[in-house]
Amino acid sequence: MEHATVTTNPLIIMMINMTVVFIVLVSLIFVIKFIHFIDPTKQPAEPEVEEAPPTPVQPAPQPAPVIEEGVSPEIIAAISAAITAYGFSGQIKAVRIINHESTPWRASARFNNLQRK
Repeated sequence: MEHATVTTNPLIIMMINMTVVFIVLVSLIFVIKFIHFIDPTKQPAEPEVEEAPPTPVQPAPQPAPVIEEGVSPEIIAAISAAITAYGFSGQIKAVRIINHESTPWRASARFNNLQRK
């Protein structure tokens, strides 16, 4: 029994493999589309109702920053200087007291958020 000659040309092997892969991918696309077409759990389409054109809405004015009582201007200045020294170059709009009853996950998120900036 004689064996057929096997090609050793890498380009031919690559073309055969790519053809097989793309045929499988295209067949999967058609199978997925067919499943979506015969999907028994799909809700029937509701008739579209024409909507009246939206009325122009005036933008709401921005509320003034809330300044909590108990934070002295010296503490705000110290916090602002520390944040600026850390490398934050934006404008600080509000300083709030952190809830000390928060979870460690929230504290970690705040810490990681400060490190990225």
